[in-house]
Amino acid sequence: MKKSLIVFVLAGLVILGVNSCKKDDQSSLNHYLTVSPWTLASIQVYTYIGSSLIETDTLNTTCTLKQKFTFNGDQSCSYDNFICRDTTSKGQWQFSDDKLTLQSNMVCHDTTNVGRRDTIDMPFKNSQIINLGGYSLVLQTGDINAYFTSTTKRVIKRWSFIHQD
Repeated sequence: MKKSLIVFVLAGLVILGVNSCKKDDQSSLNHYLTVSPWTLASIQVYTYIGSSLIETDTLNTTCTLKQKFTFNGDQSCSYDNFICRDTTSKGQWQFSDDKLTLQSNMVCHDTTNVGRRDTIDMPFKNSQIINLGGYSLVLQTGDINAYFTSTTKRVIKRWSFIHQD
């Protein structure tokens, strides 16, 4: 009797363990992204040659405008005050098939570079999701390709957002 009780308890623990390892329902990603607007906390730029970090810079440190990235359940999105300019940019968003990349067709213009080709057009076209949770969203943009040589110069921007009223 004791042996069968022990086997029953162990079997139950194994089932619970296997069940807890199941992948989270992907709809929770949509919920975390769309629950409320994301406020920009920081933008950091990392410059690499190959895998060696050469330089780190923090952008946007003196902006007094609140920059908000809003995602809606209908797959639309907007960004208020992009790069500290009093503007609102709008577009559409979606996750890649593997749910590791956020893709947006939103066009954000840098009004300081009008007429030049180095304006930022679609900064979140393919954004690697570093973190997406209840309180923080961290995206990487730029040269995020996983394949590079030891001499390849790469510039990666890390956009950190938080929920803030």
